Amino acid sequence: MIRFKLILCCLLSGATLTVEAAPKRAPKAKPAPLPAAVQTQLEGRLGERMNACIRQRVMSEDELSLVAPFKQRDEKELWQSEFWGKWTLGAVGSYRYNRDPELLAKITRGVQAILATQSPDGYIGNYAPDAQLGGWDVWGRKYTMLGLLAYYDLTGDKKSLEGAVKLADHLLTQIPAQESIVRAGYYRGMPPSSVLVPMVMLYNRTMDSRYLDFAKYIVSEWETPDGPQLVSKALADVPVAERFPSHGSAQAWWSWENGQKAYEMMSCYDGLLGLYALTRNADYLKAAEKSVRNIIDEEINIAGSGSADECFYHGRRMQTTPAYSMMETCVTMTWMQLCGHLLELTHDPLYADQIERTVYNALLAALKGDGSQIAKYSPLEGVRSPGGPQCGMHVNCCNMNGPRAFAMIPELMATCAADTLFVNLYGESVSKVPLAGGEVILRQQTNYPEQGSVELTVNPRKSREFAVAVRIPAWSKITMVTVNGQAVADVRPGSYLTVSRTWKEGDKIALNFDMRGRLTELNGYQAIERGPVVLARDTRLGEGFVDETCVVQTSGGYVELMPVTDKPAGVWMAFSAPMKLGTDTEGRAAGIVQVPLCDFASAGNTWHPAVRYRVWLRRTFDPISDPWVE
Repeated sequence: MIRFKLILCCLLSGATLTVEAAPKRAPKAKPAPLPAAVQTQLEGRLGERMNACIRQRVMSEDELSLVAPFKQRDEKELWQSEFWGKWTLGAVGSYRYNRDPELLAKITRGVQAILATQSPDGYIGNYAPDAQLGGWDVWGRKYTMLGLLAYYDLTGDKKSLEGAVKLADHLLTQIPAQESIVRAGYYRGMPPSSVLVPMVMLYNRTMDSRYLDFAKYIVSEWETPDGPQLVSKALADVPVAERFPSHGSAQAWWSWENGQKAYEMMSCYDGLLGLYALTRNADYLKAAEKSVRNIIDEEINIAGSGSADECFYHGRRMQTTPAYSMMETCVTMTWMQLCGHLLELTHDPLYADQIERTVYNALLAALKGDGSQIAKYSPLEGVRSPGGPQCGMHVNCCNMNGPRAFAMIPELMATCAADTLFVNLYGESVSKVPLAGGEVILRQQTNYPEQGSVELTVNPRKSREFAVAVRIPAWSKITMVTVNGQAVADVRPGSYLTVSRTWKEGDKIALNFDMRGRLTELNGYQAIERGPVVLARDTRLGEGFVDETCVVQTSGGYVELMPVTDKPAGVWMAFSAPMKLGTDTEGRAAGIVQVPLCDFASAGNTWHPAVRYRVWLRRTFDPISDPWVE
């Protein structure tokens, strides 16, 4: 997120980026410094999960083992070279959060070790010379650049910036001279061309116009016949699941021809937003927003993530049908990142709503209860299990990428633009917000989303006028808001409620959200949501067979949920819902029973094969009242 804040800082301050005047090499003058970031400390459930992720997944990793493949230089097709960069990005984000000197020492050892593998020509990677530019080589170089730049932004270490510059310069000698960027890897060139992200970052940190020119070259190559056509197809409203689809065989699916790959496509749009922030080319923002809107409408499921076998497939309408490899955690992370950057650029609460759903469901569900593993896939039913090791190493892509998503949570809780404080996510926390007129401490006191009440205490360093914009979730149809006990009018779901006034220390905003149970029906199935949380049946909760049919009872269009206090160990939230179970109308199912459910993140979180869970509950057909299907 830091890289976008540099660009936005220049734009908001009125500074002009004169691309034509940029020198061919890095100038003597320093580029604009990174703006101060909001510092948030999480407490409650989010804080506990964040700490577990750092302790068990980030700190437990042997950073030097991730560097080992870079010393071999014999790879032909695999992706070992992404692991170091992913871990480093998650570790840097974690360090920004907890400032643990032991973690910083691990990061520093990893950076020094990776720089020691750089060859005189600038290459850092593990591909054999005759295989470079193929497979996942450029994709891996992207992650190495990102890791080095993250360390530079954190510490100001010039050697890491120089290493990223040399690595980028070497790539510029190979592309396009030896190969088009869209032919330098798989999936219509989306993995290699996502190197757009660090190229934009390098331009912002060096003001070397070659990196901006290369970024523009990448986007122009997208629109060639071989390219993924990410701008033109988006502007023409072609669904993301229909961008060069490749069905029928595994050979076609896992190939260059397939243009549906979810994680890599979203990574490219992430880079396009960075280029938009520099060029203000409206088509770039429009293409990203149209694609994201299509992903929301057609791909993101009830738990806030998407994909099957790592590709878009019209997954929203298909989500009641179990599919192979649903909800890759790399997709979850990149979805959060893409929505986060659009939120920074537009302040549209739609993107914050999406992030909230993803965090409280798909992301938390991916982390094992004890924090020791991050799942590669998180299906909506079945059992949870770890992803296997990849590329002959002890790790996989999602174990390395998951901490990056957790590190985004404190970055996104509260943000600022000029003299407006945006409250995007809710949860027990304390944020230090560097507004233009001075720092403000924001305290959230709440056990949200267990309950719907949130109290915000606004503490400016000195009394002064500024704006606080609090997000009203789209799902909260009735929301009560008060400022120092006085009711606020015109509270609309799916918007920011902005309160401009002279704030003084101890001023309070109280919010009460609509936490009634909501029933969603799709394809003959039912699912229950409460606030931002999806509920699921879990065998540990008892009350029958989780796969049995049922009819969820509603009253006034809502499900009357009752708290369950006797919860199994490891279950965060549990509620019972009134249902008619099974098909026996003369036995137990003749009456309505209270069936317990838990939050989706807790469902199956022991990862024990005997613990089954499911979100979508098959609805029993009633031939008397239900419409017949001809």
